Amino acid sequence: MESDIQIVSNEAGEATAVIVPIALWREIASERETAYLLQSDRMRQPLLTALKRESGAPIEDSVAKLGL
Repeated sequence: MESDIQIVSNEAGEATAVIVPIALWREIASERETAYLLQSDRMRQPLLTALKRESGAPIEDSVAKLGL
């Protein structure tokens, strides 16, 4: 998937941006959100507990239950 990354350059040939596949972008965004939440003392422990859980409800079931 990383081979699908495209680098955008300006007229001087300097890299100014990247284009990444949406699946990779979502993965990056998720990791950034997790890192942000881990910075909060209030959120750290519940998040770490949830990450250790080996079972749970599929997201689709939760979305349906909430009517989203």
